[in-house]
Amino acid sequence: MATTSVSTPEGTTAALAKRGGSFLIEVSHPDKMFTSADFADDQRLIGQTAEEFVAHEVLPHVHELEQHESGLMAELLKKSGELGLLGGGIPEEFGGTGLDKVSTTLLSEKLSAYASFAVTHGGHTGIGTIPIVYFGTEEQKRKYLPKIATGEWISCYALSEPQSGSDPLNTRTRAVLSPDGQHWLLTGQKMWITNGGFADVFIVFAKVDGEKFSCFIVERGYSGFSIGAEEKKMGIKGSSTVPIFFENCPVPRENLLHEIGRGHIVAFNTLNAGRLTLGASCLGGAKKVLESAAKYAQERIAFGKPLSEFGLMREKLAGMAIRIFAMDCLVYRSAGLIADAVSSAHGEDKTRQVMQALEEYAIECSIAKVMCSEAVDYVVDEAVQIFGGYGYHEEYPVARPYRDSRINRIFEGTNEINRMLIIQMLMKRALAGSLPLISATMKLQEEVLAGPQAVVPNNGPLAEEERCAAAAKNAFLMTAGAAMRKFRDQLSGEQEIVVALANMAIDIYTMESCVMRVRKAVAKETVGIGAHLSPITEAMGDAAQAFVHNAMDRVGSNARMALAAIDEGDTLRAQLAVLKRFTKHEAVNSIALRRRVATVVLAQSRYPFESR
Repeated sequence: MATTSVSTPEGTTAALAKRGGSFLIEVSHPDKMFTSADFADDQRLIGQTAEEFVAHEVLPHVHELEQHESGLMAELLKKSGELGLLGGGIPEEFGGTGLDKVSTTLLSEKLSAYASFAVTHGGHTGIGTIPIVYFGTEEQKRKYLPKIATGEWISCYALSEPQSGSDPLNTRTRAVLSPDGQHWLLTGQKMWITNGGFADVFIVFAKVDGEKFSCFIVERGYSGFSIGAEEKKMGIKGSSTVPIFFENCPVPRENLLHEIGRGHIVAFNTLNAGRLTLGASCLGGAKKVLESAAKYAQERIAFGKPLSEFGLMREKLAGMAIRIFAMDCLVYRSAGLIADAVSSAHGEDKTRQVMQALEEYAIECSIAKVMCSEAVDYVVDEAVQIFGGYGYHEEYPVARPYRDSRINRIFEGTNEINRMLIIQMLMKRALAGSLPLISATMKLQEEVLAGPQAVVPNNGPLAEEERCAAAAKNAFLMTAGAAMRKFRDQLSGEQEIVVALANMAIDIYTMESCVMRVRKAVAKETVGIGAHLSPITEAMGDAAQAFVHNAMDRVGSNARMALAAIDEGDTLRAQLAVLKRFTKHEAVNSIALRRRVATVVLAQSRYPFESR
């Protein structure tokens, strides 16, 4: 069976245009996808301002920051506030700049050249601010947000505990109402609190009466509240990470954030936003590392010629650029989806609509977190290899990023947790009927039983890769359908199968994003008689081809592994035969594709697809 588009229940494409997770069962269109080539002038200016701030104010002080020079990081954060770099997520009426999601995503990318500052900035502007913006009362917003927007007060997020790890709802921190009813008395401990060493405002989660998971705003000066010593970390050494302690700490009753027993709503929606932001930070960091590696490869002489002239070095540079291209495509596609979803929001209900958009696209945010955190690990590892022994030396530019990158797969929910969440959210929406995943799997099953269909020829750029993305969706639907039929509501307990499905979903979203990005760029360049593609756009197509064909192999491998754990005998053999048809794809000369990508990387000594 070979088709040009995923099997989709009739009439669902238009209805799904605003639904998270719908990429698995709808036909996506390049002209509807936001890319980093679509930034408006004011967005580019925001990015430039952020990039220049880091270059001129932060990077010259990296050594002191790594040594935790007292007050320096807090001072730099406040300086960024003077430029308006802290208030992007805060509405103008509360002292912020009220930037759209694309702009705040770009801001996160451009502030990421030094990971410790990026983490500090994100801990303040993201997870340290979003809970008040989305869930605070009018009084709470007016008290805290104007000072958070300028950096006068620094904020942070306190969820993790020594015993809870990836199970935050298992918190042991308690909150009880004081006898006079005026305060919440908090007792407990939090761990790994970014910015905790110098923060003024703490978003703290605790269980009211030991049962009802809730959220509170705690100020640094409250009695019974103490801060521990800085943790000795493997990476992001310049950021502050401390434990905090509460011993009958009185928190004013009005500092309850949202509602008693609804703290999980605050926590999980905040993390949704943080996951996309983390993806953008990984993207920016990866671009800087590629730039360092490309320059070094051209400067370093070995066996009488530059490293950049060796095939294996060029292969590494190309592999780095291809993954960064994929990160770029999916991060800004996701940011664009969220921005578009809230573009019509206005009035008193705007904040709630923004929150709903973040929840709607929680699947895409988790995909961005997982894919980008693992891709940046690949990039920094290859960079160290290109530098050789010097890559292991702290005086060279890749040792620190190598150490810093590892945390990305752990915080904002481990990648294992996020993979589980991707499928759990898909299944929840499928069972609720808000995402017609079940009807899509049934329709596909009917088509499979009817026998192979005639091949509909594809035309245009990356036609084969577009077909691959559509066929990969069918492979997912078949595998997910088999898993749901076999395990039903017990599927979440089959973690290996769930992760295989998540890996397929991640690859499908990313490969489709790459194809649409190239098709959009090609359409823009080929308008008019005699128009032709630039070498950069052609190399972008090479990058997309290389990524899609590798991803297609992974999709097939994950599907086979899952199906073999679901069925056996004739049923399994029949499914594998269908899977083989779905995942069959033309062979490509990946060596030639990578060589051409490496050529444009070296020509520019950096990531070459910035604005295409």
